[in-house]
Amino acid sequence: MGKLPKVIKFKELPKVDVAYYDGIPLGYDPETKIAEFQSIIDDLSRELGTEDALVRILITSCREFQDLVRMLQARGKPEFYEYSRKLYGSPQDNFFGTQSTIKDLGVHLYNILSGVQGQVLSANDEKRVEVNASEAMRDLEERFSRYFVGQDVKVLLETEMVADASASAKTIKLRQAATFTKRDIDILEVHEGWVHMGTTINGLEQRIAKWLPKGPPRVTATQEGLAVLMEIFSFVSFPRRARKINDRVLAIAKAEDGADFLDVVEYFRTEGYDEDDCMIAAQRVFRGGDVKGKHPLTKDISYCKGFVENYNFIRACIQAGRSEIVPFLFVGKVHLTDVPVLYQKHKEGLVDAPKFLPPMFRDLNSLIVWMSFSNFLSAAGMASAQDAYRHLIQEY
Repeated sequence: MGKLPKVIKFKELPKVDVAYYDGIPLGYDPETKIAEFQSIIDDLSRELGTEDALVRILITSCREFQDLVRMLQARGKPEFYEYSRKLYGSPQDNFFGTQSTIKDLGVHLYNILSGVQGQVLSANDEKRVEVNASEAMRDLEERFSRYFVGQDVKVLLETEMVADASASAKTIKLRQAATFTKRDIDILEVHEGWVHMGTTINGLEQRIAKWLPKGPPRVTATQEGLAVLMEIFSFVSFPRRARKINDRVLAIAKAEDGADFLDVVEYFRTEGYDEDDCMIAAQRVFRGGDVKGKHPLTKDISYCKGFVENYNFIRACIQAGRSEIVPFLFVGKVHLTDVPVLYQKHKEGLVDAPKFLPPMFRDLNSLIVWMSFSNFLSAAGMASAQDAYRHLIQEY
């Protein structure tokens, strides 16, 4: 969608409007692309019918790709936000099966994580030893060679990048000028490697279900939420990282309520981000949307939304005695509702089991115990006990 021009001294909005986006070609004819997806839908319906669950998944995915193209056609217009909300959701949406909203989670996490802001929680945080991108590249290459046995996974250095890292099918790119702590490298291994590359490679390994390496917008929350969940299960996440993800949700909510680009930059500034990070974070909120507010890109709610959805899905599988379904979260680019279908099709010989799985999903014993205790704590309600401990702690 193109990089937004830099705000001049944070005093005026960037010159971004429909004309600006019209000057950034998509690289394909959108109407032709929409027609191509319609042709696939028509072929599926004609040749296979619409009763089979796999066919319904494919048709739904094609329709989402059509809406994604329409969203990109509407860059800078209010319609862009309408498609974004349809495809990715909004902070105002309820979590599946509950009355709690994604924004509610954002506010709750903000209040907790703000309480540990600036605390030194480990010796690694105090020392904060950083390595250059070349050293990080070699470290990740060694880790991935052990995890992705038999796969030609590469870690490359890139000079023209805004983010410090990005992942594609079998490649992770690191910004050459960036530096990385051990925590940063641990997160890249788990988030970009085990989840994003892992699900892509598992999809590429399919003999029949060849669409699984590619994902429409509907899989974004499952993918990003699974990546965040893996950071937590692996104990590599940390409060500053969680705050960064959570602050994006709150920033999108502010933009929906009318905050403009400068307001969002100021929000990140007051939360302690440096100037460049304020700009990058605000660009994520408004890329493709209207910098005057009300019509942002809502995609970045996916991390928090997907974390809760994945966690609840895994708990439900274990509670129902169907833990064998859980590893199929990694079979490719999937939506949670696809997973039971894909497991059933695996039993029918149409979908191959995921080859590359994180340790806690290769051996589910500890995960089952964790989720069993979690189910009890949720059902029992421990607020009064927590209040009692809180009063005890506050006495000292």
